[in-house]
Parts: sequence; structure tokens; C-alpha cells
Amino acid sequence: MAGEFDDAAGYDSGDLDDFEHFVFDDGRWSRDVYRKGSGPAVIVIHEIPGLHPLVIRFAEDLVAAGMTVFCPSLMGQPGRPVTPNYARGVILKTLCVRREFTVWATDRSSPIVDWLRALARKAHAECGGPGVGSVGMCFTGGFALAMMTEPSVIAPVLSQPSLPLGKKGAASLGCSKDEIACARQRFEAEDLSLLGLRFRDDPFVPAARFDAYRKAFGDRFEAIELDPASARPGTGRTPHSVLSAHLDRSDPEGPTMQARDRVVEFFRQRLRVDTSAPRA
Repeated sequence: MAGEFDDAAGYDSGDLDDFEHFVFDDGRWSRDVYRKGSGPAVIVIHEIPGLHPLVIRFAEDLVAAGMTVFCPSLMGQPGRPVTPNYARGVILKTLCVRREFTVWATDRSSPIVDWLRALARKAHAECGGPGVGSVGMCFTGGFALAMMTEPSVIAPVLSQPSLPLGKKGAASLGCSKDEIACARQRFEAEDLSLLGLRFRDDPFVPAARFDAYRKAFGDRFEAIELDPASARPGTGRTPHSVLSAHLDRSDPEGPTMQARDRVVEFFRQRLRVDTSAPRA
């Protein structure tokens, strides 16, 4: 699963030293949030095991492209580099203990999505613009779609969406029927769309799941499915984390960087970011 790689060397990574930190409480949960940038808001929802340096580096790409990022910390230690032992510990605790996450259910999203919707409302009120972008990764990938019941969320990106786990849920979107119906209605009424990314042959993101997105949303779903050979080499793991661990920044014109650039451009277009702002 995502996070089972060693990024202790800090490969082209970021840190939280120049991010603003605050605690956001929606009346049910309190979580740390890290904010940086200016312009329309994007909620960057980290993968397991937490808000690690390579997720932060991607968030900085969005800042450089003229956006404000809000990076919630939902599990793990913010800013801590990933090692296999650290990742396994967080995975165990999250799967076995954390009730705000739904791991196996095929017909509903995780309860923490309510908190993320409230964060999106706050971000939109503070940053303005036509709405808010959201990107989920791995364990949180499908959260960006479920957040569409919040009217301020207008640009959802699902990077390697891995829930629900297990073969039974291979063709499931990990959202409730009402959430899927709301997204479908909004895509048509507001001329919106959904962007999804995965490496082909990723066991945590089966092809059946992307087929289900196509069936549910038709041409409103844009899929980027990468050859695993294009992933950043040397991680020792099956290619999985499109925007973090397996993003090969050494090849600016390579497929993974083109995928990252498409995500940046998707947000810039949907959020109407000033095109005179510097590109990532």
C-alpha cells in the first residue's frame, strides 16, 4: 500500500517550515492543517502514512502555480520522512483503530469526509475564487469525489484511489449512492469533471475501479493510466504513488511529470487561476 517506501533521503522533497499551521475543528473532529500560498484553494489530502515530505513537495508545486494549499494531517506525524517500519505502524493503527475511516465498505465514504467538506467551506471563504480543488491520494483518493456534496468543491482529483480494499470492492467507488448522484448531477449542471490517475497493474487500484468511474460519469471522467515503467526508479516498491514517491522529477518531459502537469493545469483551469502566475 502507499507509504511503504523509504524516502528518508528526502528525494526532491519539501518540509513544513514555511507553512502556516492551525487547528481546524468542525465540532466533531480537530485536525492540524498546514497552509501556504495565495490564490484559489486546493485541499491536498495525503496518503498513508501521513503528510510526508514528498506530498509536501507536490503541494509546493501548486503554490508555485498560483494556488493556496490546505494540507490536513489526518494520520501519522506531519513532515516525517517515510520508512517501511513507520508506514506499517500507521497502516496497522489506521486500519484497526481509526473509526473515522471506512476501509472495507463499498457503498459509503469515510466519516472524516464531513470534516474535509467543512475545511473546504472555510478555505473557499478565505481564498475566494469560483470554488475549491481537492486531491486525494491512495487511502484518501476517493475522498475528493465524496467531497462533491459540498458546493464549494468544483475540481476533484483522485490519485491512485485505493478504497475500498479487497477484491469485493474492486469495482466500487467507495462513495454512497447519494454522493455519486450528487457528483453526476453537478458535473452536468455546472460543466465540471473528474480527473483520476493510476499506474496500470497497481494491485491497490484495479482497472475495474476506473471502468466504474467511466460507467458512472462518462466523458466527465478523465483517466490518466501510466505505464509502471515510467515510475521513478529505485523505490523498491510496485509503482503506486503517482504524485509523490513514484513521480520521476528527474525527467521533466516524462509521463509522470506530464501527469503532474495535467493535474496542475486542471486546477488552474477550473479555479481560474491567474495565468500570469509562475508555473511549477
